[in-house]
Amino acid sequence: MSKRNKLLLSFYGDDFTGSTDVMETLSMNGVPAVLFLEAPDPDEVLQFQLKENVGGDQLRAFGVAGIARSLPPNEMEKELTPVFAKMRQIPADYFQYKVCSTLDSSPEIGNIGVATEVASRFFDASRIPMVIGAPFLNRFVVFSNLFARIDDTTYRLDRHPVMSKHPVTPMKESDIRLHLGQQSTRGFHTLDVLQLEAGDEALAKRYQDVKDGSFILFDTLTYDHLDRAGQLMYEGWKGNSELLVGSSGITYGLARHIQSLGSENPVSVKGPGKAANVLVVSGSCSPITSLQMHAAEKSGFQMISVDVSKFLDDTEKEVRRLASEASKVMASGHHPIIFSADGPDDPCISKVKDKLGDQTSQVIGQLFANVVTSILVEASDVRLVVVGGDTSGYVSRSLEIYALEMLCPIAPGAPLCVAHSRSTDFDGLQIALKGGQNGKADYFHRILEGKAT
Repeated sequence: MSKRNKLLLSFYGDDFTGSTDVMETLSMNGVPAVLFLEAPDPDEVLQFQLKENVGGDQLRAFGVAGIARSLPPNEMEKELTPVFAKMRQIPADYFQYKVCSTLDSSPEIGNIGVATEVASRFFDASRIPMVIGAPFLNRFVVFSNLFARIDDTTYRLDRHPVMSKHPVTPMKESDIRLHLGQQSTRGFHTLDVLQLEAGDEALAKRYQDVKDGSFILFDTLTYDHLDRAGQLMYEGWKGNSELLVGSSGITYGLARHIQSLGSENPVSVKGPGKAANVLVVSGSCSPITSLQMHAAEKSGFQMISVDVSKFLDDTEKEVRRLASEASKVMASGHHPIIFSADGPDDPCISKVKDKLGDQTSQVIGQLFANVVTSILVEASDVRLVVVGGDTSGYVSRSLEIYALEMLCPIAPGAPLCVAHSRSTDFDGLQIALKGGQNGKADYFHRILEGKAT
């Protein structure tokens, strides 16, 4: 076998909040990782100094938080080509194009086939392992069909009450091969639940015989299936920077296998403890986020709604009002939640979209960025939560954050992180970037308490 690189993995997350999911998975399984907000130079990675050392004190993986999931194919190519070219300059055993475990994508938006073709110009794609399921996120793949659980009910994804009605990329087909077959001409080999139970020798041969540039799709019903996938990828490494496509499930399997070899130590994190102040800003329309906001009201949080009419007429004045109200809430010993919508049925959503159209996410994201910056330059000892991928991107840029590292697991895919900022005002800020669907009802209270789950 060829000599391993210093870095195990580099990855590109196709949306902002989902990128922290991979960083968390790596760090909590003994592979210290950092997430950059823009593609770094080699020296930035090789000389990067961790602040918290979750998983160890030597960096083993790095990623870039991207936006490809929101782009049409021609813009994806423009976005991804320079990023992948830069990441290729930093040797790692594997490169992962990270996708959502609910496979948010379509031929027109977030096309995974286009991303794969761009990545294949820079990374070894003679075979492309694919793991979408992630049992720790209640996502499962059985005979190539994707399922997701809500509470105690598991739905095939094309019948999922949320994902089948996604406003941008509704899931109309649960068979991953058929769904991605609309986005890519590459073939599929599969390792299903029955084949994964076969002997190691037969399984390894089936895996290593794939050399035609096809995807190798793993079923993932159990954690053991993730472990088997990780073992096959690790033992089948050919000495190049190999392309992987998948959710954090593929990261989990790889990291867990390495940990099982004894080269990484078990990870234990207590968390930073209770925060003096928590500030939440939410650009999400998710019903789960709405549930979390109202649950938080019962534990010392206070909701502050963006006034849509004022926001549309005079954005700067609304920024000042929101910042002032949030500061008063914190001064009274409570924790503000500033939100633009209270669930998917909030009538303000249509009002804003009618006025702003395709610019809605950008304008709301910048509004929150201005509000957060205004509050944090005046306040001290604040723990920040940003809900929504677009909002997270705008807020992070406003705070001059260039990298994040893991601090404490709060909910799968939505950890509490530490910010590396070019501004001394925000360097070391404790921040969580949460997708709308992540976390249970008590997520914001868990952020307040700062205890590892």
